[in-house]
Amino acid sequence: MSSQAEIIAKDGAQAFSILKTLTDEERSDALHQIYHGLKDHKQDILDANKIDMKNAIDHNLSSSLVRRLNLEDKGKFDSMLQGILDVANLEDPVGKITLAKKLDDGLNLYRVTAPIGTLLIIFESRPEVIANITSLAIKSGNSAILKGGKESYQTFKVMSNIISQILQQKTKVPNKAIQLIESRNEVNDLLSQDRYIDLVIPRGSNELVRNIKSSTKIPVLGHADGICAIYVDDEFDDINKAINIIIDSKTNYPAGCNAVEQLLINKNVSQIDINHIINKLIESKVICNVTDEVKSLLTTTINSDYIKSVESDSFDKEFLSFEIAITLIDSLDQAISHINLHSSKHTDCIITANKTKAEKFLKGIDSAGVYWNCSTRFADGFRYGFGTEVGISTNKIHARGPVGLEGLMSYQYQLKGNGHIVSEYVGAGGNKVFIHEDLPLK
Repeated sequence: MSSQAEIIAKDGAQAFSILKTLTDEERSDALHQIYHGLKDHKQDILDANKIDMKNAIDHNLSSSLVRRLNLEDKGKFDSMLQGILDVANLEDPVGKITLAKKLDDGLNLYRVTAPIGTLLIIFESRPEVIANITSLAIKSGNSAILKGGKESYQTFKVMSNIISQILQQKTKVPNKAIQLIESRNEVNDLLSQDRYIDLVIPRGSNELVRNIKSSTKIPVLGHADGICAIYVDDEFDDINKAINIIIDSKTNYPAGCNAVEQLLINKNVSQIDINHIINKLIESKVICNVTDEVKSLLTTTINSDYIKSVESDSFDKEFLSFEIAITLIDSLDQAISHINLHSSKHTDCIITANKTKAEKFLKGIDSAGVYWNCSTRFADGFRYGFGTEVGISTNKIHARGPVGLEGLMSYQYQLKGNGHIVSEYVGAGGNKVFIHEDLPLK
């Protein structure tokens, strides 16, 4: 007898076999229907979201988690809806020919983009993930099984009901192509369904990601931490520009995985500029964890209430709050070495006017995103023009960085012939040779 998890996984796989055959127009129409459905029920969703936030506050959950829950923060709800439309309007990612080769007369080989299959997405706290992943999955022809965290349960329940009804009543997308499960009991069983589930995407804490990676044979795409760094070189051209980048990277949304967590300043930067940078962070209510060397350079005008000494793990953790670790660095090479050792390979930045140094930094940093003179907060699928993102990957194989439609695609080889058989060719008993001539991509 099949378990509930196996039924869910099998339903997802069967829905995938239908979904991937739908036209781009049919898949995009489904996204427009979901957009209107969520928009029409905005107040119901926000009312449920308020319940989740109240429960989180009552249970003394962290301020960063509460902020992630809040769909009204910085217009998050409207941005979520716009993301659905942006994805719907993107070019169809399915069926693109990326290689065409003539093997022989009448025997042509094509490499064609194809969806991955059935995705299992497990996430914490962020209710907008439901809309993000639903839109990306449908547009890319993948089916998806979504499991939200208990922190966003009320919001999740309302949004999932709306999406399920819309798919069933108003679209050609199979209802089981997007399954939103509420029970926590099925997660471990789903992680064992490698026969039907092709990829697991966890979005949440370091602990969540590591637990999932150790609990499944299914490939996992994601990142465990967002430990991002900024290196201020001694050849920056404008202290105010440098400060603006640092402040934006830290304070625009400190709970985000693309917020800067550590600041490296070249030791040749003047004491005046170092104090200016730290003073501006303090004016923004940022607690600065500094090394003894940095502390020795601080003047009496610095508000010591915001100064703390670094601890042993200060450069190896996400603060996810108005807090940052600061140290002095001897050289560009040392900065690269420090970041590659301590960062989580998410997004790191150099501030400099020296192009040669910048290019070396861009090549030397082993992270998914490497920036020059701009905020780390740009590491986002929406800002990259992907419409939205299913997550940010620090993996090196397959997708890396913000994962949009392209990251949810694989490919297959299609060979079109006319009675051709291998035994006629050299290497398999025959004497015919292959042409191997490139064909124009259509």
